[in-house]
Amino acid sequence: MSSRIGIVGCAGRMGRMLTEVINRTEGCSVSGGTELPGSPNLGKDLGELAGIGALGVKVGDSAKKLFESSDVVIDFTVPVATLSHAKLAAETGCALVVGTTGMTVEQVSELEQCAAKAPIVFARNMSLGVNLLMTLVQQVAAALDEDYDIEIVEMHHRHKVDAPSGTALVLGEAAAAGRGVALDQVADKVRDGIVGARKRGDIGFATLRGGDVVGDHSVIFAADGERIELGHRASNREVFARGAVRAARWLKDKPAGFYDMQDVLGLKS
Repeated sequence: MSSRIGIVGCAGRMGRMLTEVINRTEGCSVSGGTELPGSPNLGKDLGELAGIGALGVKVGDSAKKLFESSDVVIDFTVPVATLSHAKLAAETGCALVVGTTGMTVEQVSELEQCAAKAPIVFARNMSLGVNLLMTLVQQVAAALDEDYDIEIVEMHHRHKVDAPSGTALVLGEAAAAGRGVALDQVADKVRDGIVGARKRGDIGFATLRGGDVVGDHSVIFAADGERIELGHRASNREVFARGAVRAARWLKDKPAGFYDMQDVLGLKS
């Protein structure tokens, strides 16, 4: 049976990309999409918005109706809206895939509470490649001692509002987990002025912004005499949409719970 997948924020760049990817993915169909009340896109066909031709599915403004008519809803909106949608998931039992970035620890905790009543996948990066990179980073960090300094470098487009990126932070968490420490105890996110020598065991972050870069991430393990670099570059946003749709297909019919892309890809031991 086809997975009915809804999209909140369906008229945005990611929403349109999701419409296209869902439509061409076997076993999936677009169940609907929403925008805020007053949006000029209300009543328009999702397929026409995505440039793939009419699908017979119109943009609405009722998130509750979308959750009631879908097997899974995908959310790449903003943290406040995402929490509202998570509560609707808990109320209706509809599964929810969250790719929203910039969520605080407290907001993620609220999301997890909603997952007690509905299956929710949350990932700060939906790319399959990035989630594989996380696993590799943890393995390398576990194999190398603190003679290897860890630096994480990320670059995004000029419009990105949060820094370091959520992906950089999860890569930092993976490195910290490999070393058996908490990231907040070893993270060095700001260097300006005379900051002194690098502290042994720290995990450093460097943030670059400019142009239309979708997302570049590198994790560097640097020791005397050698350097290991693991990296990922996203050249378009479709990689995030493909990952989200794969998560949606995996999540359908799963019991209530808080999942991530490591669960989706079967990477957890």
